Amino acid sequence: MAEFKVSVASADEVRLIAGWAAAEGWCPGDGDETIFHPTDPGGFLVGRLDGQPITSISAVRQGSERGFIGLYLTIPEFRGQGYGLRTWQAGMSRLAGRIIGLDGMPAQQDKYREAGFRDAWRTVRYQGELTGAQRPAGLEIADARSAGFDELARYDRRFFPAERDAFLSLWITTSGRRAVIARRAGSVVGFAVRRPAGDVDRIGPLFADSPEIAEALLAALAESVGGAVPVLLDVPSVNRPANKLAVRAGLKEAGQTVRMYTADVPEVDRAGIYGVTTLELG
Repeated sequence: MAEFKVSVASADEVRLIAGWAAAEGWCPGDGDETIFHPTDPGGFLVGRLDGQPITSISAVRQGSERGFIGLYLTIPEFRGQGYGLRTWQAGMSRLAGRIIGLDGMPAQQDKYREAGFRDAWRTVRYQGELTGAQRPAGLEIADARSAGFDELARYDRRFFPAERDAFLSLWITTSGRRAVIARRAGSVVGFAVRRPAGDVDRIGPLFADSPEIAEALLAALAESVGGAVPVLLDVPSVNRPANKLAVRAGLKEAGQTVRMYTADVPEVDRAGIYGVTTLELG
C-alpha cells in the first residue's frame, strides 16, 4: 500500500511548491520562496506519496496569536483522492489555538466556511500597464533602503497584524526588486515594492496615508521600469479609493480571491492598504 505523509518541507521543496503555484497561474514573485521560507521555516508543509511530493500548504505563524494559510495545492494527477484534505488538516493543526486567515478562491468559499472561516472582504486583482498614475508636488520619493529600518518597520506595522522584520528586510533587499517610500515633512507616509513575477511584475505592498500618495508611489514604480511591463496589484474590496485608483492608473480587474478569518479580523489600517503584500502570507 502506498504511504502518504505530511511533514515540513525543505528549502528545495519550497522552491518546488513555488513552481506548482506558477503552473496554476497564481504568478508568485520570482524568488518569493527564498523570502517566505526563512520567515517561519517550519510553516511550509509538503505531502509525500511514497516519498514523492504531491501536496503542499503553508501554515505560517504571525506573532503569538495569528497565522495564515496559503500555497494549498495538490498536483493535478492526485486530486480527489483525499491527500489534499490530509495536508489541510496538518496545516490547520500547526496553527491550532490561533486566529487563522487565508485568501481563497471564491469557488472554495463554502468549504472554508465549513472549516470555520468567515468572509472578511474580497481581494480584487488588477492587471495592466501603469499609464495613468501621477506624482503630486511636495512629496519626496526615495529608495526604501535609505530609510532607517526601525522607521520603515513601524510604518509597515500599521497595516499588518504582527511584526515581520525578517521578512520585511528580505522583501526590500532581494535582487531585482524596487522598493520605494514616500516622505512628507520628513516622515514616511507611503511604502511600495515592485518585483518580477514571470512575464509580469507584482506590486505589493502598496501602503499610503492617502490616495494621492499611493498614486505617487505607483508613478514612481512605473518610471523605474524601462519599457511596458504589465503589473498585478491585489486590492482589498473594502478600500474603495484604492480600487478607483487602480482603474485610474490604467489597470483592469483580472480576478478575485476571498479574505477569510476564523475569528476577529485584525485591527490594522485597512484604509491605507492600496495593495496587499502577498496573498500567500497575508
